[in-house]
Amino acid sequence: MRRNQLNDMSVFVEVARRGGFRAAAESLDQSPASVSDAVQRFEDRLGVRLFERTTRKISLTTAGKQLYERSMPAISDLEDALDDINDSTIAVSGTLRLSAPRSSGSLFLNDLIRRYVSIYPDVQVELIYDDGKVDLVTSGIDASVRSVALVEQDTHAVPVGPDLDFSLLASSDYLDRKGQPQSPHDLIEHDGICFAFANSGKLAPWKFNGADGIYSVAPKPKIVLNDFDSMLRFAEDGLGLTYIYTYAADHLVKEKRLISLFEGLIPSMHRYTINYLTKRHMPARLRAFIDLGKKESRSAR
Repeated sequence: MRRNQLNDMSVFVEVARRGGFRAAAESLDQSPASVSDAVQRFEDRLGVRLFERTTRKISLTTAGKQLYERSMPAISDLEDALDDINDSTIAVSGTLRLSAPRSSGSLFLNDLIRRYVSIYPDVQVELIYDDGKVDLVTSGIDASVRSVALVEQDTHAVPVGPDLDFSLLASSDYLDRKGQPQSPHDLIEHDGICFAFANSGKLAPWKFNGADGIYSVAPKPKIVLNDFDSMLRFAEDGLGLTYIYTYAADHLVKEKRLISLFEGLIPSMHRYTINYLTKRHMPARLRAFIDLGKKESRSAR
């Protein structure tokens, strides 16, 4: 049977299965007119009428019913074969390529990867820890884990990892020299040791809870860098205030090497996202990773 005849026959089977041209057209994502034309062509080639048509309904003729019943086993085999192919394309396998900032590793991403590869043993993971910007179009990376502040236009972003607490910190030496700010708005007159997102030109915002919601205040950037240990060291040295993850500085506050300011005014934030280009024809390995990331994020809250 020629390809166009096979196509027309598949349309005939769908019309018979759905009981109408319009329903078949919706199933096949075609117009009712093209479905009707395909059935008429098929009837013309066979030289026999397959459907009785009225303005309200259609029904199979004796010949049409016989053809439909005889063709169903072959159609079922064909559908099973297509399902087998589809199953192979949606298998969670292959190589998942990810880019992520170093800070996300010990915080949550290493645990997420460990869980992912234990669930999907047929997947290989290539994880590059890199704070720089990644071009998902040209890099060959399936997805990047990035700060919410670095979500790129035309990408999808799914929150991942725990909500994070932040602290505003200063040394006693700095506060003795510069004075202690009485409200977050006073920070505009203070020196800041600020986190910079590599290659982006963006500084991480300093956010606070206010009567009208969350707002940001920017200090005078004294030192700009992208390394937490160095930020804390400069803060200890009295070079400025710093705004940083609470978990990274807890030990310094407990040891009274740094002083925490405005506790209760700093909101927890969901800091990381999984960024990817499109949902269309997404590899199963990436879909599985995103779904697991969302599940783990919900359980962490």
